[in-house]
Amino acid sequence: MVKRIKPPILGMMGKLKAPAKAAKSQTGPVLNRLTVLWVTGGGVPYDTTGFNAALYRGNTLIQTARFDSYGVVYFSRVGTLTTVAYTVRLYDQAGRVYRTRTIPEGNEAFAVIG
Repeated sequence: MVKRIKPPILGMMGKLKAPAKAAKSQTGPVLNRLTVLWVTGGGVPYDTTGFNAALYRGNTLIQTARFDSYGVVYFSRVGTLTTVAYTVRLYDQAGRVYRTRTIPEGNEAFAVIG
């Protein structure tokens, strides 16, 4: 059985101990490279085996990458938080474009819904 701790008594009998310091809050991004997820309207990832994504800044291609089978693509050349807007195009092995979305600046992850 676990020994339960009693609350401190305030008053003349003893001093109240200072509470423990709170954990340091997150100051920067958790993900260090831009990550895009492709999910259904209900938030369930698509099976994206064989799908690819292309990331553009304006008309300049920055990088292409393959989706894993869980709806996630990782752009290793783009650090976070992003400082510019990007356009991502999602396409299959045959080159058919399925979705095109604009990723605003200030992101570390982006979800394409639908």
